[in-house]
Amino acid sequence: MKLRILATAAALAIIGVSAVVAADEPQVVRAQMMKKVGGAMGALSGIAKGEKPYDADVVKTSLTTMSEVAKAFPEQFPAGSETGHDTEASPKIWEQTDDFKAKAAKFGSDVDAVLANLPADQAGVGAALGTIGPNCGGCHEVYRVKK
Repeated sequence: MKLRILATAAALAIIGVSAVVAADEPQVVRAQMMKKVGGAMGALSGIAKGEKPYDADVVKTSLTTMSEVAKAFPEQFPAGSETGHDTEASPKIWEQTDDFKAKAAKFGSDVDAVLANLPADQAGVGAALGTIGPNCGGCHEVYRVKK
């Protein structure tokens, strides 16, 4: 009986460690970061389109999320993480690292500028998306593999 309990505990520990390791893999971290940005962009888009009421807390939280991701995202592409986990990262990221990092920095600075002058209404959120949005599309066109 004790042996069975120990074996079960060991198996659960191994599964837990595997999940933690997978969660720390750059491809997984990158995907999670992009999901955060997508959620933030969706929240802002809903406000800009009038589908959701203007909410300063939602706007600030969404922009803060984007800013944090922009600063950390470029570091999630170490050598050797080009493949695996259904990555959508283009090999161009590793070939044109400086340009990729510059695009991320511009995204971050544009988001920070909007965050410093928080939009006060639906129209302001729409204008902010007009500034921020092209950064996303410009980077995705070059550095994302469409699946």
